[in-house]
Amino acid sequence: MESICTLLHIVMTIINFSRAQEKTCSVYGEFSYPQLWKNGDIIIGGIFPFHSKWEMTDSSFSVLPPTINCMSLEFSALQYTQTLIFAIDEINNSSSLLPGVSLGFKIFDTCTSPAQGVKVAMALVNGNENSVSDEICTKPAQVQAIIGETYSSVSMAISKSIGPFSMPLISYYSTCECLSDKRKYPSFLRTIPSDYYQTIALAEMVKHFGWTWVGAIRRDDDYGNSGMAAFTKIAEELDICLEYSLPFFRTYSKERVLRIVEQIKSSTSRVIVGFVTAREFEILLNVFSEHNITGYQWVGTEGWIANPAAATLDKYNILQGAIGLAIPKTTVTGLKDFILDIKPLKSVGSAIFTKFWEALFTCTYKGQNNSGTIPVCTGEEKVSQVKNPFTDMSMMPIFSNVYKGVYAIAHTLHELLGCKQTCPTKKQPDPLTFLEHLKKIRFKTKEGENVYFDENGDPPAKYEIINWQKTKENQYEFVTVGLYDSSVPAQDRLAVNMSSIVWAQNTNQVPTSVCSESCPPGTRKAVQKGKPICCFDCIPCAAGEISNMTDSNECQQCQQDYWSNADKNKCVKKEVEYLSYEETMGILLTVVSIIGSLMTIIIAIIFFKYKNTPIVKANNSELSFLLLFSLTLCFLCSLTFIGRPSQWSCMLRHTAFGITFVLCISCVLGKTVVVLMAFRATLPGSNVMKWFGPPQQRLSVLAFTLVQVIICVLWLTISPPFPYKNLMHYKEKIILECNLGSNIGFWAVLGYIGILAILCFVLAFLARKLPDNFNEAKFITFSMLMFCAVWITFIPAYVSSPGKFTVAVEIFAILASSFGLLFCIFLPKCYIIIMKPMKNTKKLIIGKVQVL
Repeated sequence: MESICTLLHIVMTIINFSRAQEKTCSVYGEFSYPQLWKNGDIIIGGIFPFHSKWEMTDSSFSVLPPTINCMSLEFSALQYTQTLIFAIDEINNSSSLLPGVSLGFKIFDTCTSPAQGVKVAMALVNGNENSVSDEICTKPAQVQAIIGETYSSVSMAISKSIGPFSMPLISYYSTCECLSDKRKYPSFLRTIPSDYYQTIALAEMVKHFGWTWVGAIRRDDDYGNSGMAAFTKIAEELDICLEYSLPFFRTYSKERVLRIVEQIKSSTSRVIVGFVTAREFEILLNVFSEHNITGYQWVGTEGWIANPAAATLDKYNILQGAIGLAIPKTTVTGLKDFILDIKPLKSVGSAIFTKFWEALFTCTYKGQNNSGTIPVCTGEEKVSQVKNPFTDMSMMPIFSNVYKGVYAIAHTLHELLGCKQTCPTKKQPDPLTFLEHLKKIRFKTKEGENVYFDENGDPPAKYEIINWQKTKENQYEFVTVGLYDSSVPAQDRLAVNMSSIVWAQNTNQVPTSVCSESCPPGTRKAVQKGKPICCFDCIPCAAGEISNMTDSNECQQCQQDYWSNADKNKCVKKEVEYLSYEETMGILLTVVSIIGSLMTIIIAIIFFKYKNTPIVKANNSELSFLLLFSLTLCFLCSLTFIGRPSQWSCMLRHTAFGITFVLCISCVLGKTVVVLMAFRATLPGSNVMKWFGPPQQRLSVLAFTLVQVIICVLWLTISPPFPYKNLMHYKEKIILECNLGSNIGFWAVLGYIGILAILCFVLAFLARKLPDNFNEAKFITFSMLMFCAVWITFIPAYVSSPGKFTVAVEIFAILASSFGLLFCIFLPKCYIIIMKPMKNTKKLIIGKVQVL
């Protein structure tokens, strides 16, 4: 119906515009006349919803739509009207503001209908004169600016209609964010903050209280839908989820309302955001009372949170603990008394005055139909004797918005007219010029409040956070518990006194409304499939990752040298692992190494003491002492593998090991060759020993060792070993080891030792069946067999051993092969020297064959 009326109005406007191009001016149709008016030099328009609804009528495109029949008086509109008149009277009596210029007003009723709003707005712009003349229908606007309207939908329709004429519309209560769009509403301004700031404040407040799973009910019009869309967008940015967002309008059918009730009952969220007006909320409150919907934490907008009527209707504590945003409390000196002094209205609009008087005192004037059940109005009734919405001054902040709107117009006129002691002209400025100056106006009210508009025509946003609390008389009291101010830095905008809040069900504990409980540090959130992001599971962080705050979306990887602790909430230094002298394994290997070197030294001392005995002489004493010296070095070189790796220790350990072992094997090889050569020398006509005497033996040992030295020098020159942090083998610890630098160099060192050992083993094996007098070949064979077995076993053990055990395996191989050589070659001889000295004779050693 509203759309049809609006469409018809647009059609008639086009027709009238085309007729205005003719030489005659004719005005068609039925006109609206103001409910309240007062003449003046410059007129201010007012559009207020004196009625909250209208009677629906059938319309036809063949005739103009009839005047709508308005019903249900709204006392708040009369309060707004009284405020506008109060401001105009103040300005007219001021000697400093617009001196010599009188302001008048024309005030219309919209009945909350957008179509009626457009109609009366055009009446204010174009006038109501039903006349025909020879003049073209072009003339100045009838008013300088318009104050109105309450509802955003009506303000949008009006602003779109009068915007092309640059006629300012200053609203005191329309908060829809959409009205800030200057492309659609170029002449719209307001003295109440935009819902843009309210939605931010609501979302930040919900986040502040820890609610991430909420429901919402919105008024099903531009105010509610636009506001809830903005709230949803900001809520998503703050990780707040809406379980549901239900539209509601007072004309909904009973079945549709019941579906809303059932959805709320089946929900799991315990917080409901109400983006509705007081009218819708009063209806909802009755429905919730019928279905016992209690225990929810309500969060309200300024549209209803400070509404005393809703507080009166709540008989079942449905709204107990409700919290929300309200326009800050303010006072306008003298306004309250002026509003309550309603009698002067009789002189400026008797019809509407009569309706309000009868509704105010529940009486009727004489001469009207009266069954006798309703008392007759005398006109002398006292407002102080009644208590109803008209006498309630809780909407004073909104009255102040009307007051500031009128004064913004007056200050703009004062500047444009060049008023000083008096205004030089009373001529009304053209709308466009007036609008541009109005947007830039800045002044202070008599209470000291700064008034100005931003680039979108909006004032700065400031809200009080109020809480519904029960008094001892079981009545609701609106208690201010915080403040939101958009003009301060973001981190300081919201201030709440948590200790002074009483929550739903009369508790001091903040209600919980989450889809999933918070994930503690050490875990991360994993969204449940098919559900909003606020519904999640808590997944422990993987090893090496941490989360050090509640509800982390991701686990953070620890830095390279750090690892996660047991709780996965902190990165700690990784344990550094290497074979240390302080640990048990290191101590044992050190002790064994020292014992081995001491035993070698002791055996060398024994051999030196008994160097002239047959058994020492018969076993090549020079190579024996060199072999004992090299074995001592072999035992000691294992110590370079223990301790924290350094550049020098890494280079020394492998090269020292390689050279000492080659020296050792070279000596054994020399002894083996000596045994073979000595046997062949005993054969008739053999002169072999002259080719492998002591000089040749020393030279062979030197030559074999020099080859290993060259290999080691090349290794250290081209790509030497170096200390290395192994982070790959164990993720939770750092293994300090020596990187080989060149694997070829390492395996060349080992390979060369292996070649000499195999050669020695083969030669000793060939000499194993020589006469018992030369039984050292058997011991060498056995020692080489042990040596090869140890190092063949070492290779897979070395490759597969982790961390410090790799070093331990290498030390074990060095010690085992060294002990094998020491025990197999020298222990039997020491046994004879010490325990069986009677066998240590030349006769026994020579036997049948003479040894040279």
